[in-house]
Amino acid sequence: MYTTASVFFKTLADAGVSHAFVNWGSDHPAFLEDLQRQRAENDGRTLIEIVTCPSEYVALSAAHGYAQVTRKPAAVIVHVDVGTQALAGAIHNADRGQIPVLIFAGAAPFSANGEFKGSRNEFMMWLQDAHDQPAIVRQYMRYTAQIQSGKTASRQIMRALQIATSQPKGPVYLWARREATEEDVDEATVATTVSPTSWPSITMPALSPHAVDTISSALLNADFPLIIAANAGRNPATVPLLSQLASKLAIGVLSVASPSVCIPGNHPCYLGYVFIGKPPHLEDADVVLLLDVDVPWTDVADTEPRTAARIFVVDNDPLKRTFGWSHVDAEMLCTAEAETALTQLLDVLDTTDAQSALSSPVLEAKLLARQSRLDTIRSERLADLSAAEARLAPDGRTLSVPYIVAALRDTANTVTPSRGSKVLWLTESGTSNRFIWNHINPEQPGSMLMSGGTSLGWILGASIGASIGAKVADKGTELIISITGDGNFFFGVPTAAYWIARRYGTPFLTIVLNNRGWASPIASMKGVYPEGIGSRVSGERLSVGFGVPSADFGGIAAAAGGAWARKVERADEVRSVFEQAMKVVMDERRCAVVECVIQSI
Repeated sequence: MYTTASVFFKTLADAGVSHAFVNWGSDHPAFLEDLQRQRAENDGRTLIEIVTCPSEYVALSAAHGYAQVTRKPAAVIVHVDVGTQALAGAIHNADRGQIPVLIFAGAAPFSANGEFKGSRNEFMMWLQDAHDQPAIVRQYMRYTAQIQSGKTASRQIMRALQIATSQPKGPVYLWARREATEEDVDEATVATTVSPTSWPSITMPALSPHAVDTISSALLNADFPLIIAANAGRNPATVPLLSQLASKLAIGVLSVASPSVCIPGNHPCYLGYVFIGKPPHLEDADVVLLLDVDVPWTDVADTEPRTAARIFVVDNDPLKRTFGWSHVDAEMLCTAEAETALTQLLDVLDTTDAQSALSSPVLEAKLLARQSRLDTIRSERLADLSAAEARLAPDGRTLSVPYIVAALRDTANTVTPSRGSKVLWLTESGTSNRFIWNHINPEQPGSMLMSGGTSLGWILGASIGASIGAKVADKGTELIISITGDGNFFFGVPTAAYWIARRYGTPFLTIVLNNRGWASPIASMKGVYPEGIGSRVSGERLSVGFGVPSADFGGIAAAAGGAWARKVERADEVRSVFEQAMKVVMDERRCAVVECVIQSI
């Protein structure tokens, strides 16, 4: 017996979707029945791997991490309106992070007297019959649609995946009443294969010849050009291209709230990572190229580029149409894929005319002066980072974030067989993100990730999905290290996350930076009231602090998922604990949690 659910799983498998992160409910009888049919007919195997998730938020976060590593969509299956709502802020992250994921939710049956298979037979089906279920998530989705029959389901699924994987990528939402998913279909309908090659993603436009000439000329002739990159690194192929362009023209490159590596940390033109605040050197740049950037700077006093600077934007959506407000005073806005645009700029620099210009004494001298300036900036920056790594907090005893991160980086480089080159880093730590990125200083494309959104708690589920994705993509990843704050840890539904990690064998090391509260609200308050009375009291007094004693973060993970756990407060114990934790994850294949106590808010 085949149903619409049979078509659903078959279509996903044909489209190359290998995993579904699920939370089942009363709307899914056909799905559970069909999975068992698949096992019976295929020696216990199902068409796609099912990952049971006791939290919808963790499920979508896991799909998010999976897609970031594999660059392929996963599926998330949830229960009617309540499961859709339980996806919570993970929906925002998938939207803002431009993550291709297919979300499916069942819906309450429309019939109540047995007119169809799947009619209402439990009391909650009346309560769960929302007037407009997809409205819960519609403004965050690239596409929403109702599956009304198994005969049309495959095409609707393929259309959804086609949209999800087209730029700007993002989540899609399909839903169906129970009668539709229970509809009987014949074997021929299920056997029909819908070829993914007939449903390609949109081919992004390239830069126009005028744009290529204008941007390349501006970069060539500038005194101090600057490239600000953010989301380009989601496509690892852009990393070597940006590196080549920066090297060829001695252009400084800044990463601003980048969710992935845009340029290797050891590149001689790399000027560092900025998460919040004014990008350094912006006031010196006479030409600025914004490469896939959501928010390059904030529109308040003393944070914008200098008045005469020429600004160029290259982005898959330069107008940021899904933002309520966004604007940059730019000379040119270009819709283009970063990989294509960078290739075009490099190609024009290889033409005879460009080569002749580059070899002229005047331009050679200009490029040498630009690189010399970058070398000085880089040398000073590295010296500052090194000094910060040697310092503890102002009291001389409490651990500082740079100290912790440096010890973590050095230990990973020592303990792992690849000397750190096959470590996957995830970070979600609000006010500490800039320290984490700058002190880890990742060099490999795709070796460090953030969500790309602002809903906190992503990291625990994403670590699970990233672990699965690394196996699927055969990345050879030796160790996953996830750095987060104590507040974010709470948001991440740790009981569900560590249970999933143990059940599905996705171990990772969690570093919890415990400052006993949320520092970000205090920073925001001080930005508006720098001399206000709130700036003179503790975080606990402001109701953003957690007080003493702290939660037992490692104990939570141990109880839920058998994790190894330690708490460190002294500098002399940090490296030995990190080494033990990494060996537990790599050798015993179980999660480890290290709570690092830092200065309290």
